[in-house]
Amino acid sequence: MNVEHPAPSTETTMTAGDGRPDMSNSNVREDLAMTGRCALVHLPTGRTCLLPLRHQGPCEFHRPQEAQDMVDGG
Repeated sequence: MNVEHPAPSTETTMTAGDGRPDMSNSNVREDLAMTGRCALVHLPTGRTCLLPLRHQGPCEFHRPQEAQDMVDGG
């Protein structure tokens, strides 16, 4: 490392100080992610994982209306 060629940064860009760098990803529903859910969207079907963030095992995808109900508090 020198002044002309600094070492590459290892920092990850965070959004809104929430510790979720995946929030800027188009396959994560931001509104659900803010509630602590996985919020990964299966793009071909539009179904969304409603499990908690960093859940173990595979995602469980639910219909868009179920995801919206979760956001709306239902």
